[in-house]
Amino acid sequence: MTDPGDPVIPGDAAPDPAPPDPGQSDPAPAPEPDAPPVKLPVFGLEGRSVPGLYLLGWIATVMGLGVLLVSFLAVGNPAAPWLFLAGLLLVTVGAFAATGSQAVENARRTDLAYRGPSPVRVFLVVFPVTLIGILVVLAPLSALGLDLLSPVATTISLAVTTLVYAGVVRLLVVGPGALAWRDMGLGIPARAAVRDLLIGALFAVPVLVVTLLLGGLLARFLQPSASPLPPPGNILGLVANLVSAAILAPIGEELFFRGFATTAWARAIGAGPAIVRGAIFFALVHVLTQLDTSFGEGAQRALFSFVGLLPVSLSLGWLFLRRRSLYAAIGLHAAFNGLQLILLFAAASGS
Repeated sequence: MTDPGDPVIPGDAAPDPAPPDPGQSDPAPAPEPDAPPVKLPVFGLEGRSVPGLYLLGWIATVMGLGVLLVSFLAVGNPAAPWLFLAGLLLVTVGAFAATGSQAVENARRTDLAYRGPSPVRVFLVVFPVTLIGILVVLAPLSALGLDLLSPVATTISLAVTTLVYAGVVRLLVVGPGALAWRDMGLGIPARAAVRDLLIGALFAVPVLVVTLLLGGLLARFLQPSASPLPPPGNILGLVANLVSAAILAPIGEELFFRGFATTAWARAIGAGPAIVRGAIFFALVHVLTQLDTSFGEGAQRALFSFVGLLPVSLSLGWLFLRRRSLYAAIGLHAAFNGLQLILLFAAASGS
């Protein structure tokens, strides 16, 4: 025991701590470190936030693919179209459920720079929904006499496709909060939007020149790809094709491939890789339109289309991220398509 006046020597008992000041609040506890992300199994429900949605995605997708296979084997049977539609509906439900499950899981991952569903998965929702929408809209119009191979039918199909792009992105990306419309290059003042549209249109000229030169070189080795648009035939057909290719397609495709996909990948892997990945994704999707009865010619057309689209695809991604404006990409895409249509129509009229 020490006297009150003795000094405290190391090793002796420490004095009692001073009583806390009533006016001073307790120190805040140290923040807990973020828990490491849980690695979910590829198959299995353990640890999933919405296991029911994930399970529904797998079941509906597998069942839908099975029904689609049966519909292909039953070609010529009156029930085949209905089986095809039923399979398509099941695949759509499965794609929605699987992508929605991923959206919920990623929204809770604080370690991710982009906390939303994969653009590839979202496209797997867009594809069957678009097919269903086109069938529902064009089937009654065909019964009323509309030629499904006419420019007007193509314009209607692209209008449906554009609405599906916007609706699916709104539902699966904007709705859960993964990205806002402003993040995708929208929501800028009208004057800036017009300026960016014009800037994009100016870029279309050199990009088109490079594309035409590349196309001429590829044509020496590969079968050129066919145009996805029907022949215009007359000035009204040209107007319909211009609405399709220079208005509807640029709006829908740029919203999805640049506004959504490129933005998501830029957050996740950086701007440069995002531009390249978005360009490849965009070109591969357009290869889906290059079908042919001969596998050899179809493969050549697909390769021609894929390589020929890379210059404009890369330019669209670069300009979008450079300007941070979807309007610039839309302007480039619209002018690029429109100039090609006008040149082809003029060449056909002069021959």
